[in-house]
Amino acid sequence: MDCIFCKIISKEIPCKIVYEDETVIAFHDIAPAAPVHVVIAPKAHIPSALGIDGTNSAVVGHIYEVAVALAGTLGIAESGFRIVNNCGADGGQTVAHIHFHLLGGRKLGVMG
Repeated sequence: MDCIFCKIISKEIPCKIVYEDETVIAFHDIAPAAPVHVVIAPKAHIPSALGIDGTNSAVVGHIYEVAVALAGTLGIAESGFRIVNNCGADGGQTVAHIHFHLLGGRKLGVMG
């Protein structure tokens, strides 16, 4: 498989891991869009949000739990943060492995 996130998960590609358990991995983004920018991805390869179903949907809830815990650890819980998932080319998804961005550390612009 030629998935960069699968290679990060298997430790073929190094990264700065901030959290890992049996289900997910979280690491600092290599091109941060905010002072705090962490990518959180499931270890199971799911191509996008369109691949979420009854057999794997619990991973999304776990990712949100991890994101909230990391927001506290990284010092952005009190000031606020954003959790983003891009789906498909028009949605801005550049890696075909579902992942969520945890962003904070500065005032983020209003999306809309």
